Amino acid sequence: MSQTAHKYSLTTRIFIGMTAGILIGFLLQILFDDNGDLRFSIFGIEVSTYGILVEGIFSTVGQIFIASLKMLVVPLVLVSLICGTCSLTDPSKLGRLGAKSVGLYILTTAIAVTLAISMGLLVAPGEGLNLTTEADYAAKQAPSLSDVIVNMFPANPINAMAEGNMLQIIVFAVLFGIAMAMTGEAGKRLGAFFEDVNTVIMRLVTIIMNLAPYGVFVLMAKLFATIGLGTIASLAKYFFLVLVVLALHAFITYPIMLKLLTGLNPLILIKKMRDAALFAFSTSSSSATLPVTMETARNKLGVGNSVSSFTLPLGATINMDGTAIMQGVATVFIAQVYAVDLSASDYIMVVLTATLASVGTAGVPGVGLIMLAMVLQQVNLPVEGIALIIGVDRLLDMTRTAVNITGDCTVACIVAKTEGELNEQVYNDPEAGEREEELDFHHFDRNA
Repeated sequence: MSQTAHKYSLTTRIFIGMTAGILIGFLLQILFDDNGDLRFSIFGIEVSTYGILVEGIFSTVGQIFIASLKMLVVPLVLVSLICGTCSLTDPSKLGRLGAKSVGLYILTTAIAVTLAISMGLLVAPGEGLNLTTEADYAAKQAPSLSDVIVNMFPANPINAMAEGNMLQIIVFAVLFGIAMAMTGEAGKRLGAFFEDVNTVIMRLVTIIMNLAPYGVFVLMAKLFATIGLGTIASLAKYFFLVLVVLALHAFITYPIMLKLLTGLNPLILIKKMRDAALFAFSTSSSSATLPVTMETARNKLGVGNSVSSFTLPLGATINMDGTAIMQGVATVFIAQVYAVDLSASDYIMVVLTATLASVGTAGVPGVGLIMLAMVLQQVNLPVEGIALIIGVDRLLDMTRTAVNITGDCTVACIVAKTEGELNEQVYNDPEAGEREEELDFHHFDRNA
């Protein structure tokens, strides 16, 4: 592979694409009038480009990029988890992995929502506001915890893969991997096959990553060409408070946990999360970003396959620290807008509900708003208040997804360290993983 294939690193190229997309989006929003036409004509002919450019080119290319990422999720999780599980020589290790992962995810979520409520009460983003909205929000019914547990076990694994039901895929892959480990020579032969498939899938992840600057550009351009700036202005205090709390959780809570539980340098993790965080910010989906998150954990952070293949897919499904922060701030905000005084017991109930709901509503479409509706109903706040914040939720969703995947990798590093599955030489190497994520499309190295 040519060492001069790219003048700039992948992180730099993604950042350039994101920045250019934001600037182009704002420029187009300034130029477009209410009818979607540019505010100038060429040779007396009115030019209408909104449908062609924003809803056409940007939307189409952006959807292709997102679909390409999602295309990798099911095969990557299935194959890597099978490989990781069948390589476990100690069956009790799987139970420890599960207990540590779920326990840490619940702990970070509880800290997140507590921090959010505390900051909300301190800043009071909704006091003095008299917001009204013509929008409405109808809360969907969340499944019960027993339904979630039952639905974790797939009646039809093929259907679970087709629907992208992550919890069912995890359960099937774990059981299949355990069966392979208990089958002797046949399991070893099948394991070697899956290892080869896993290597090919990871190379496919690298190909998609190298096309990311273009995908990120069109996603940002479309979003910022359509987002309502007036809505952001009216909710500026709420909007920026959520951003501040997300930043505090990402840059203070996670580093403190990592340092206390492992002794590792948290600055290294934050630096190496740049690419994955930019992917998450652009896609607003932990699941779509999962291939990049797993590549980062393995190649840059040194997390072993048996840990990363289990902990990260689980985190993408149940770890919702960013959403919990939004819920905490939104609950305080809506209570203040409607002039409802919540007691200390109400806020404790919010913490418990949001924490448990992060697991109980895993995998449900629109999970963030469903969880918020559950929290509001628990403390007798009007669910219609969700309509007040929907306008700015898209931008906040991007940021909290980046926080979520940072939490996933933090937990993966903690679990890997405690299980002896963390390669600290790779973790501390600032260049680790850089070669793996660069491709020269003009010269293919079959031995790479």
